Formats: sequence, C-alpha cells, structure tokens
Amino acid sequence: MADTRRQLSLNAFIHPAGHHEAAWRHPLTTPERIFDAAYFQEIARTAEAAKFDGIFFADGPALRSDVEHGPAGTLEPITLLTAIAVATERIGLIATASTTYYEPYNLARLFASLDHISNGRAGWNIVTTGTELAAANFGLDRHPDHGDRYARSREFVDAVVRLWDSWEDDAIQLDRESGIYADKSKIHEINYVGRHLRVRGPFNAPRTPQGYPVLVQAGASDAGRAFAGQYAEAIFTAHQRLSDAQEFYSDIRSRAQRFGRNPDHVKILPGISPFIGDTEAQARELEIEFNELTSPQYGLKQLGSLIGADVLGLDLDGPVPAELLPAAGGATNHSQSRLQVIAGIVEREKPTVRALLHRLAGARGHRVVTGTAEQVADTIEDWFTHGAADGFNVMPPYYPGGLEIFTERVVPILQDRGLFRTEYAGTTLRDHFGLPRPVSQYAGRESAVR
Repeated sequence: MADTRRQLSLNAFIHPAGHHEAAWRHPLTTPERIFDAAYFQEIARTAEAAKFDGIFFADGPALRSDVEHGPAGTLEPITLLTAIAVATERIGLIATASTTYYEPYNLARLFASLDHISNGRAGWNIVTTGTELAAANFGLDRHPDHGDRYARSREFVDAVVRLWDSWEDDAIQLDRESGIYADKSKIHEINYVGRHLRVRGPFNAPRTPQGYPVLVQAGASDAGRAFAGQYAEAIFTAHQRLSDAQEFYSDIRSRAQRFGRNPDHVKILPGISPFIGDTEAQARELEIEFNELTSPQYGLKQLGSLIGADVLGLDLDGPVPAELLPAAGGATNHSQSRLQVIAGIVEREKPTVRALLHRLAGARGHRVVTGTAEQVADTIEDWFTHGAADGFNVMPPYYPGGLEIFTERVVPILQDRGLFRTEYAGTTLRDHFGLPRPVSQYAGRESAVR
C-alpha cells in the first residue's frame, strides 16, 4: 500500500560557491568552476540522487557593486537549467526571472521551452527586481517603486499564464490525411490590456507537459503576501523563529483560500542553511572557520543593500544603532521582507555590528542551523509538523560538499522517519510538489459560444 502521509518537499537552492558569503575563500569550495555548466550538472545529479523536488537558482539583471570582495555575476539561469535538464531525468528546475525588466511574451517562451525540453520540470520564481542598479541597464532614468513593480507583476503573471493557456490541450490534430495540423478554434488570442502591459497573443507553442511551469514566489512584505496568496504555488520565505514561520504559513494559506484556491496547493518552503558536523561542537567550529574568512567591508555593503542605508561608518564592535532599521524601513522599499527579519534579530539579540554581519553571512537572513545531522533533521521535522513549513529550500553554506553531506546524512534520517520520499512518484515538478495540472482557462470557450 502506498504511503499517504504528508511528505516534505526539499529544493537545493544553488548559490555558486555556497550560501555563506566567504564560501569562495574556503578550501572546501571550487569558485573557479562557477561558470562551468558541468559543475552545476554534478550538483543537480547529487540532489536528484537524493530525490529532491527541485533545484533553484536566484538571479538579478545587474552586477553587484561589491564584486571586489566576493564572486558576482552568474550564468543566466534558464539557459543553465536547459543544460542541466539534459543531464538529469526527474529533478525540478526552478529559475528566477524578474517581471520588472522582462517582457511577458519573451519570458513565456523561455519557460515554456524549458518545460518542453525537460518533459515537465520547469518552475518560475517570480520576482520584482529590488536593486536600483538595474534601471540604467535597461535605458531607464529611475527604478520603478515598490507599488508599481507589484502592480506590473500582477499584470505580467496574468498575461504570461494566458499565453501558456492560449492553446487548448487538444489543439494539435496532426491529421496527415486531411492536412490539418491544428484546430484554429482551440488557439486563442488573449488580447490582454492592462495599465502597464498589452499583449495580443496567441502564444507560438502548445501547452507544456505541466500545462504551465510551477509558479514560485519569494517575499513576505504585505504586497508580497498578497501576491503569493493570489498566484504562488510554492513560496520561498525567510524566518528565524518557529512562531514567525507559523504566522506566515497560516496567513498565506488564509489568503489563498480567500482567492478561492485550495491552500494545500500552496507549498511554503523556508530557507535553511545547515552547518553539519559529527558533533555540535565540530559543526560550530566549521561555522567559525567560515565567519573568520568574511570581509567586514563586504558584509557592511551587503547589510547596507539589504536595509537601504549607508552603514559603512559603523563601529564593528559597537552595538547596532537602534534607530538604523526603523529609519531605513521608512526610507526605502528595497528588500522589505528581509528588513523585517534583520530587525527581529537586532531586537531580540542586541548584537554588535560584527556579530550581526556574521549572522547574515551564512544565508542573508535565512535560518542557519548548526549541529549534527540529527539536530538538523529535528529542526526540519519540528517546523514541518507544527504548521510552519511544507518543506525547505536547502541552502548549503558551501558547495558541493555542503549538499553532499546533507544528502548523505540528513536525508536518510528524514526518510527513516517517514517524512521524505525514497523514490519519485511522478515525473514532473508538479508531481513532486503534489500540485494538479491546470486546465487551460480557454478550454471549451469556443464550443460554449457556439
């Protein structure tokens, strides 16, 4: 009899040398390979061997200003995932792409192509670009503000999904005898007109194996939560405490329900960055090793970027100024959800500036768990069974070894506890997440009119 118990979802969030900001300096990593497709294919195969749901890439349309002290610039993720698709068979392939600086038709083609090429494994992490650096790369004098970005994003997703839906599933007839390739009545112009976007359609390719790629979203600001409740099928979020994660989990499920959606079809996946050792002390020693390799200047630039304030003159061994975060929160709309996480750390722990930089160095505000494989598994089980998560985006502090240790030591514990699969039950990313294949919103429309 099949195991019908609720199962974890696990994604490997791939950050080239690792999620710790000093990973590239540690001898356990190979930063010279971060533009080598074979390197990422190897990581993907490690995750697939452990039956992970998917691999996940972040992205941004600008070079970070702090390239001097850390690797910056990456391969374009949809292209890279196409190379990974041909080197793997089952694992999901999730790429980040911005609704701020793409156009709907082009992006719809890229993700539909990835879904066809991978036989139904594509996912789109929907973001609105936060960095001001991007605007000039696209011929703009200023970066759109937070409200305008989310308004455009809603229109963008509506238009893209309509494009993917514009071919009904049975539009292709392939009738050689009659010479009919496709039934034109089952291929629809979408004629989308919004305040920010206009798209006629129809799309120039049929529906993909998944109907359309899984819609993923990251962001916990009010606008981000509203967007997630309406559209997201999987949500990448950052929380330090179980109680905060539980509140977010409950809120998103309630919002989804208010939009008439099944809340079980929204998978909430916090980030977790594990330092794993044979003993807790050994794991802490490894974390200290990485923290000692950090550059304070790099960390201050990262902190300033996250909170939208100039922090370069702060005393590293003095307390974080109490007024810094509230002032930054009122002055910028950049990374609002991450600002909330950082403010929580400062309020609860009263760290020095240096200590805060070390706290953020591991995973930029995501939960860092330092301990044995059993302790990491305990944290995952605790959040999963107490209404805080449907699974996790695993963010190893270093690649490739950090993922290998997680898959070799933590995954078997989760499997022994009946929390995680030992074999894939399906072939698509929707199958792995337990999500239904959507029906084209145009299906039956012509026959209804007739």
